[in-house]
Amino acid sequence: MCALLTPLIFSLSRRFPIERRNWPRRVGLHLLFAILFALVEIAVQGALIHSLGLFPTLMKGFAATIVILLIIAFHQNIMTYWTVLGVAYSLRYYQNYQERKQQALRLELQASELKTQLVQAQLSALNTQLQPHFLFNTLNAITVLVRQKRAIEAEEMLARLSDLLRCVLEDVDAQEVPLRRELEYVQLYLSIQQVRFQDRLRVEIRVDPGLLDAAVPHLGLQPLVENAIQHGIGQSSSPGNLGISAVRLGETLEIKVQDNGPGLPPAGWQSGRGIGLVNTQARLRQLYGDKATLTVENGEPHGTVATVVLPCRLVNSSHKEMTELHVLHSVDR
Repeated sequence: MCALLTPLIFSLSRRFPIERRNWPRRVGLHLLFAILFALVEIAVQGALIHSLGLFPTLMKGFAATIVILLIIAFHQNIMTYWTVLGVAYSLRYYQNYQERKQQALRLELQASELKTQLVQAQLSALNTQLQPHFLFNTLNAITVLVRQKRAIEAEEMLARLSDLLRCVLEDVDAQEVPLRRELEYVQLYLSIQQVRFQDRLRVEIRVDPGLLDAAVPHLGLQPLVENAIQHGIGQSSSPGNLGISAVRLGETLEIKVQDNGPGLPPAGWQSGRGIGLVNTQARLRQLYGDKATLTVENGEPHGTVATVVLPCRLVNSSHKEMTELHVLHSVDR
């Protein structure tokens, strides 16, 4: 009988849950249900016992059977109802706990995905902000050549700018590229500046061949090189030297870009070095957190040294061709 009536008790537990805001009324209601449950179970048991003729000496009639069952089974039936009700609530609370746990995991996963998307959006914004930066500066330099009626140099600079943009657009969605690829961008950019400065610019690149597959931020070196040319070599009438080096120091990669220009302003590089270095620093922070740094300081005996330190991690480069690392000598035109 208890097994047959258990689904009814489970149904009542769902229909009339005992909660903090209404527990006095619901406890009284379930006490009434428990009494009804006990009486129904006794009535059915009494009818079965009487019809089957069980205990004839003790239960001589239906009324006597009911009275005896009320005495020996009423309180037990009350306890049975509350026990089954407790099991029903325990199962319900366990199910709610599992649902909340699953919901918390889903929310945590969504938060993680949103955080990843936010970081990706921030990196993309910095990257897209950085690309027009060097493009506009180069176009301004071409404009100067046109005004100076140096058409041949302007045409050559436009052709090299086209090569640079084509190369950059191949990796437009990448946040990291192999160092060899980044050096390709730098050399194409320097070939443009070579047209502008002619015999005033000398560049030397010193990189361990074993580091050519190290991961670096896409367009991470170009702003440092552009900064050295614009604010260093470009501010001096004497021949300019630009040095680019990369070495491995334990688990980190150290990249330096050095020029022999006038050096930093008294207020430091943040005060007058434009958006390129600021964006590069922000991208390093987004990509590597506290594991990467960018420092810009005066060189010895003069000039400026920009140093990037980031985790050294080798990647499989999709660009199999080797970048030719050499000294870009002055060109007479």
